[in-house]
Amino acid sequence: MDKFYMPSLYQENHRIDNSVDDLIAAMSAPGADYAMTPKEIDGVSYQVFENRQPNLRGAFAIGEMHGDADFLVYEKERWSFAEGMQEAWNFASVLADKFGVKKGDRVALVMRNYPEWCMSYIAATSMGAVIVPMNGWWTTEELDYALRDCDATVVIADKERVERLKPLIDDVGFEIIAVRCTGEQPRGIQHYADVMNDAVDKPMPDVDIDELDDAMILYTSGTTGHPKGAVSTHLAVATVVQAWTVLTIATVTAQMQKDAAEGKAPNPNAPQPSALVAVPLFHVTGCNAVFLISIVVGRKLVLMHKWDATRALEFVQEEKITSFTGVPTMSWEMVTHPDVEKYDLSTLTGLGSGGAARPPEQVRQMAEKFPDAPPSSGYGLTETNAMGAINSGSNYLAKPGSTGRPTAPVVSIKIVDEAGSEVPQGERGEILIKSATNIRGYWNKPEKTAEDFVNGWFHTGDIGLMDEDGFLWVVDRLKEIVIRGGENISVTEVEQIIHQHPSVMEVACYGVPDARLGEALAASIMIVPGTTLTEEDVKTQVREHLAVFKIPAYVIIQATQLQRGATDKIFKRGIREVTIEQLGL
Repeated sequence: MDKFYMPSLYQENHRIDNSVDDLIAAMSAPGADYAMTPKEIDGVSYQVFENRQPNLRGAFAIGEMHGDADFLVYEKERWSFAEGMQEAWNFASVLADKFGVKKGDRVALVMRNYPEWCMSYIAATSMGAVIVPMNGWWTTEELDYALRDCDATVVIADKERVERLKPLIDDVGFEIIAVRCTGEQPRGIQHYADVMNDAVDKPMPDVDIDELDDAMILYTSGTTGHPKGAVSTHLAVATVVQAWTVLTIATVTAQMQKDAAEGKAPNPNAPQPSALVAVPLFHVTGCNAVFLISIVVGRKLVLMHKWDATRALEFVQEEKITSFTGVPTMSWEMVTHPDVEKYDLSTLTGLGSGGAARPPEQVRQMAEKFPDAPPSSGYGLTETNAMGAINSGSNYLAKPGSTGRPTAPVVSIKIVDEAGSEVPQGERGEILIKSATNIRGYWNKPEKTAEDFVNGWFHTGDIGLMDEDGFLWVVDRLKEIVIRGGENISVTEVEQIIHQHPSVMEVACYGVPDARLGEALAASIMIVPGTTLTEEDVKTQVREHLAVFKIPAYVIIQATQLQRGATDKIFKRGIREVTIEQLGL
C-alpha cells in the first residue's frame, strides 16, 4: 500500500459522517433553493446555481441588510455592516469622480489587513472595476512587475507599502491613495482621509455588470519566474460565496440535528458568528473563505495587526470568537500555548486550516483539547478560488491525512495519468479540478492558460488519489513550488535571482520539512571556481529582489558540481534527500 495512503490510526474509531453531504445534496436538488443548472462558458458546460446573483453586488446588498450588527473590528475600531457598506459606496464614488476609474479598470490593493482593505474591495468590484489584491510582502521590484503587468490605474496602499511604491511613481502611470499614512507626500500620492472628505451618503454604484465580466486578479507563484495574474469573473467569485453559504448552512443544520438527537437545547445567548482573521486577505483563503462569505452570513471579522498566539487567545475571549481559520501553525500555537487554560474559549466552534497540510497527530490532539471546536482542513488553489475539497468534523479524525471530499455541489475532481486518462480509484495521478469557481485564465498569458486549463479542467500540478469513500489525498507535487506557512514560493524565481550573483555557477532550490511552517526553502549552490560566497551573501541577494519569505532558510555552498541524474540534469530529489539527512530534518 502506498505510504501516503494508510488507514488512519484513528479510523477504526470513527465512521464516515455523510450528514453534511446529504443536506447539501437536498439543498441543491432540482426545485430546491440552491438548485444547480448547467451553463456553457466558452464551449464548456459547468454546474452553476440556478438562483444566483448576476454579480457581487448581490452579496453586498445582503451585507447591507445586516444593519447595525458588527462587521469589522480592528484594534479599538468597530464598524457595523451598515457603516462598512456606506464607506464602500462613498469610496466607489471617489474612485469614479476623482480618479476616473471606469468599468474594467484595474485597481490595485496592497496593504495589511486593515478595514480599508475590505471597503476598497467592495467599492471597486461594485462599480465594475477589477480589484487586484497584491502580496503585502512584495518588494518594490515585485510590485513593479505586477503593476505594469495588470496596468493598474489606481493603487490603494498603506504607509509601509507606499514607501515601496514611491520609486515607481515617475515611471508607472498610476495614482496612489495612501491609507493610514500621514505627512506630506510627493506628487501622485493622496491621503485616503483627504479624498473621502466630501463623500457622504453615496448610493451603491449603478453600473451594468455581467456575470462573466472580470472581478478580480490575484497573482500566483509560477514555475517560470514571474507570478501569473489569475483572473476571476463575477460568476466565479459569486459562486464561491454561494457555495460556502450552502456549506455553512448544512454544517450548522447538521450540528443542530445532532445536538437535538442528544437532547441538547440551542443556546439562546449564542454570540454573533465571528471569525478571527490572521491570514492575509490578499490570498484566496482570507479573501473568499473568510471575508466575502462573512458579508452574506453576517459574520463579524476581527482583524489582527500581526499574528501572535497570546493576542489571538485574548481576542477569542474578548470578542467571543466562534471560528478561526489560518495556516496549521497558527491554530496549533493556540492549542499548545502554555496559558491556554487561562482563557475562556467556550465560544469557539471550529478551527480551520488552509494553505498547507496539518500533521495527522495534530488533528487528534486538537480534537481532544477542544472537543467543541473540531479542526477542519481545506484544499484549493488560487486558480480555483480556494474551492477544491474539505475535510471536517469526525471525518477529519477518521482520515486526518486526507484533504476531504470535493466541495459540493460545485466542484468536480478527477485523477489522471500522464496521458490524461482517468486512473482507477486508489491510484496516483495528477489532480484536475473543474468548477464554475475556476478562474477564466491568466492575465495576458493565453498560452499558459491553454496549457493549464483543458476543456474546463484545471491541471493543478499536484499528485493525489481518491479513496473508496471519495476522499482526496494529496501526496506529491509536480510543480516546483514550496509552501512555507501558507505562502507559495516559486523555486524557479528564487533560482533566477541567486543565479544573478557573479559567484554562483549552479543553484538548485527545493523544499525541506519544517515542524512549524510545513516546509522551508533550501538552496544548494556550486560556486564559480576561484570565487567565494557566504550564506549571508546569498540571503542578501534574494532580500534585495524578493519578499522576505522567499529567502532560503538553508544555504549549502560547494565547490563541486551539483548532483546529476541519468540525463545529466540537476537531480533535485537526490540533493534534497542528502540535505535532509545532513541537517537531521
